Amino acid sequence: MPRVLKAIRLDRSDTHVFAKAAAPGEVVLPGSFAFQAYGGGDLSGKLRQAFVSGFLSLETFGWTTLATPADTGEAEIDALRERLAEHFVERYGAPDMDAARPVARAEIDDMIELAGGLAINTLLAVKREFDENGSIREQFHVVTPPAGEIHARVWDVSEDE
Repeated sequence: MPRVLKAIRLDRSDTHVFAKAAAPGEVVLPGSFAFQAYGGGDLSGKLRQAFVSGFLSLETFGWTTLATPADTGEAEIDALRERLAEHFVERYGAPDMDAARPVARAEIDDMIELAGGLAINTLLAVKREFDENGSIREQFHVVTPPAGEIHARVWDVSEDE
């Protein structure tokens, strides 16, 4: 079964740092294509934050800082490819769906490949920068808790008296 990346929110910071935040559970991809028209000095504020550390939602086209892999089916993947192709036509000026579909397929396939190499419940972050030639460089890294801290205790279980 293929895996996709989904937005996950551990706190409310995404709603403050991005112009539009992705909702938890939305399918996301790196989305570097959203910044192809910019140079390193052209980005500031919330747009720069999205560039530096955001994954792009395929539902609301909002941004999230963290993504986690989730299993999905082929029907959802086909729908994601169509949705992204529509976005390329509507937002980025692709001439038509026939021209946009192969590019959308490649973007979705790259996300599936990235997600497929991760265990369920892994937290993934991205860091982007422009290199000296003006090309976008991405680095992905797994977010791990500090040594010895697997999770925070939310509640205790006690015996009934």
